[in-house]
Amino acid sequence: MAHQWLSLVGTIWLQSISATNSNFPSYSSQLKQLLSLSQLQLNNLAFASDAGKLFGFISGMAAVYLPLWLVLLIGSSIGFIGYGVQYLFLVTNQVSSLPYTLLFLLTILAGNSICWINTVCYVIAIQNFPLDRQLAVGLSTSYQGLSAKIYSDVVDVVFKSSSLTSIQTARSYLLLNCILPLLVCLIASPFIRVITTGRSKRLSRGFLVIFTITLFTGTYAVITSIESRKRICPPLVILVGMCVFLVAPLVVPLVEKLRENMENKCLIRSYGKRVFDESSMKEENGGVVNEHYVKDEGVLVCDDEEVEARVMVKRLNFWLYFFVYMFGGTVGMVYLNNLGQISESRGNSSTSSLVSLASSFGFFGRLFPCLLDYHLSRGKYKVSRLALIALMMVPMTGAFFLLLNSSNLCLHISTAIIGICTGAVTSISVSTTAELFGAKNFGVNHNILVANIPIGSFLFGDMAAFFYRQQGIANGNGKCMGVKCYQTSFVIWGSLCFLGTFLAVILHSRSKKT
Repeated sequence: MAHQWLSLVGTIWLQSISATNSNFPSYSSQLKQLLSLSQLQLNNLAFASDAGKLFGFISGMAAVYLPLWLVLLIGSSIGFIGYGVQYLFLVTNQVSSLPYTLLFLLTILAGNSICWINTVCYVIAIQNFPLDRQLAVGLSTSYQGLSAKIYSDVVDVVFKSSSLTSIQTARSYLLLNCILPLLVCLIASPFIRVITTGRSKRLSRGFLVIFTITLFTGTYAVITSIESRKRICPPLVILVGMCVFLVAPLVVPLVEKLRENMENKCLIRSYGKRVFDESSMKEENGGVVNEHYVKDEGVLVCDDEEVEARVMVKRLNFWLYFFVYMFGGTVGMVYLNNLGQISESRGNSSTSSLVSLASSFGFFGRLFPCLLDYHLSRGKYKVSRLALIALMMVPMTGAFFLLLNSSNLCLHISTAIIGICTGAVTSISVSTTAELFGAKNFGVNHNILVANIPIGSFLFGDMAAFFYRQQGIANGNGKCMGVKCYQTSFVIWGSLCFLGTFLAVILHSRSKKT
């Protein structure tokens, strides 16, 4: 049992640094200036980061045939190359000679590295906690929402972000994107493994402790993301506090290990011999326990229907689900990818703070739906995960239309709402994929689903860049300032989100009948 919890802590650490693409808005404007990029070219770089997910199925297949620790190291090495080469061009002051095509390909490579890390984390959460799947996935993936916040805090402390030039800002983020995932993967890889116990039971007590720690972590992240609070509290104190919160979940496997040792000692004293662990039992009631079943309070529960990828893509439910995600989670990600330019066009000087705010609220977005699902699924009133996705997309629709207001307050409120809802849809979708199409082929199936992210990023991101460029040409200098720069984009994104909500309701109705 202690090893199960230790594997979950390992996924928490991995998820907290895996979303390297989420800090792109923090240095996108500087990169645009250094390379003399157009807004369309900049948006294509954001698409390139997501385009790595088009090849995410490779990591899903690798997770089936290779040890998970090796999958982790492959993924982090790919990211090391993708970001490392970009960093070398900057550090040698050869950035002007960096061909755009090479930059595009390196960004695709770096984006693909995220798939490898996420696939391992999802497999661990689903396989090691079959009866608490949504809670394990939600808790671990919620930390992915903190990635941009963590990277921003490290830059504030190590590189003194307030005094950085454009090239130094881009250089600092690229260096961290290159080194930090590889370092954490090396630390966490010994803990990452599927624990085969033969039986499974609900683990509410340990999850309650980790959830409490996670809740305090998110609250701390939000408070320290507020610009006025950052001026009062030194950056080093903020970073140290975040590190303490990230280490805190280790208390659960440590306590569990102490409890197991105490129980073993008591059993040895009572019977004079060590009782074998349940995981070593091969048979139950005279027969072999079927690996597709788990024991839940004396009742054998059948595992989900297993659907292969080639069968999945022929189903209407898959395509409904595909477009629900594209018009919900992906539209939200496109907004967050463009946050740097949106902030700049509205005259907001604290882009880094806004990105940290979106990251912190994305954390809560990933966290709360899993808790809601966990309690409702055990109560009298049950709400399906597809219904939760539809409910989370409603406020996101309103947030896009709220952005038509020019005030900075509306910008911050809308960013927080979109961060929460995007994080929620991302978190819920992981368990929904396993629920609809089974857990056995999850690694490949879910990576096929998230192929909608690069497609949506290209279509919706380039559309926004086109409207931005049109407004810039009207101004005569190619640079657009004011709400009008993204006004049409906000209307289209909000309308797509509304359509996605409608499709989610249809899919929910269909899934209830089947």
